Amino acid sequence: MDYRTEAPAILREFLTYHETIQGHSRKTVDEYYLDLRNFFRYMKLEKGRVPRTAELDGISIDDVDLDLVRSVTLTDVYAYMSYLSRDRAKHANSPDTGYGLEPTARARKVAAIRSFYKYLTNKAKLITENPIQDLDAPRLKKTLPRYLDLDESIRLLESVDEPNQARDYCILTLFLNCGLRISELVGLNLSDVRNDQLRVLGKGNKERILYLNDACCQAIENWLIERGNQAAADKNALFLTRRHTRMTTDAVHYMVKQRLKKAGMDASLYSSHKLRHTAATLMLQSGVDVRTLQEVLGHEHLNTTQIYTHVDNENLRAAARANPLGKVRTKKRGKQEQK
Repeated sequence: MDYRTEAPAILREFLTYHETIQGHSRKTVDEYYLDLRNFFRYMKLEKGRVPRTAELDGISIDDVDLDLVRSVTLTDVYAYMSYLSRDRAKHANSPDTGYGLEPTARARKVAAIRSFYKYLTNKAKLITENPIQDLDAPRLKKTLPRYLDLDESIRLLESVDEPNQARDYCILTLFLNCGLRISELVGLNLSDVRNDQLRVLGKGNKERILYLNDACCQAIENWLIERGNQAAADKNALFLTRRHTRMTTDAVHYMVKQRLKKAGMDASLYSSHKLRHTAATLMLQSGVDVRTLQEVLGHEHLNTTQIYTHVDNENLRAAARANPLGKVRTKKRGKQEQK
């Protein structure tokens, strides 16, 4: 799939803006394209530009133009959101699929539509008023991130054995100490390790420098000794597969699951991203302030980081114990009083 050849001009210009000016990854831009393609397929169907009997996923958007884009109203978008929540197949290619997308999936599509119309109004100046400026996103259920506690983290690290012990131990150590995203870890090059510093390329191609503690420095040093004995197909990659190619996200996901099982943990509950949650939670519980944590994790917005301030920690326990009513006991009622 290549939006540069498949998307109509009005969408292509928006997507190019996000990739070249905003610096969003190809994956993010491709997801924007798919979300907008589905939206304008629905709009063509609802506005009578194709027969009512047409299959939504087969409708071409080659002819989507400024006239169609301008004709969209807030009511149209809410009708589309209703379709997504009730009638959209969760897995279009599966005969056993359910229907109705989850709020998180609908929220992503709302974000794409909002961004597109904001671009047309504020950047491209193709429309004078944004017709969906007041569009509300689906309310998302707030859930606390799942993470390993300190003892579980140590148990995971201590369970790492051969094969690939030095490499896997190093990867897990970086996840648990630095809170890296999996995409950031697989993208690391040898040149990114600079003594006790690690250069990380995060979302939107934004660089950040992380300082490595003793555990990370030692794990990297041990892995580099072993890596130096391998004939690397990718001479730049920090982490290599047994075939000497750069580690992929799938390979890291699989490795993490296997190491979790080896440590006696339920691998269905945890993942490489949960190890990122673990690093964030342990740092916060150890006194790291939330703004510093934001820098470490590479979050663009502070509210993304603040989810970790809601996890159970000793500060919350101390606050509960500090309440003077915490030691007040109610008197038990006698049998006579209960009658």
